[in-house]
Amino acid sequence: MAHPDLFEEGLIFFHSGKYYEAHEVWEDLWRITNGPARTFYQGLIQAAVALHHLERGNSTGARGQLAKSIQHLLNSSANPQSIDTMDLIRQLREIQDQMQLQTVRITRLK
Repeated sequence: MAHPDLFEEGLIFFHSGKYYEAHEVWEDLWRITNGPARTFYQGLIQAAVALHHLERGNSTGARGQLAKSIQHLLNSSANPQSIDTMDLIRQLREIQDQMQLQTVRITRLK
């Protein structure tokens, strides 16, 4: 059973633009998660790492992590936090196309 408080803690960091910190917290969550949800969390971690790379001017690292993130999110059969995965992927693809840092919001399905 995953700990939703770790997801929420990472989400707060992510929405505050503290992508490295979000990645660290979500990595803790990923380590204790089993099954298909691991792929989902891996995609979130890679999104945070990509944005951190982009923020630091590492477009090569950002491009690679964005591609991995999108693939993991598309291939995940789990969505333990009920987020709007397709909207997140849309936002990540925009960044991938423009390679410019912009605000990414992770929202929940209604």
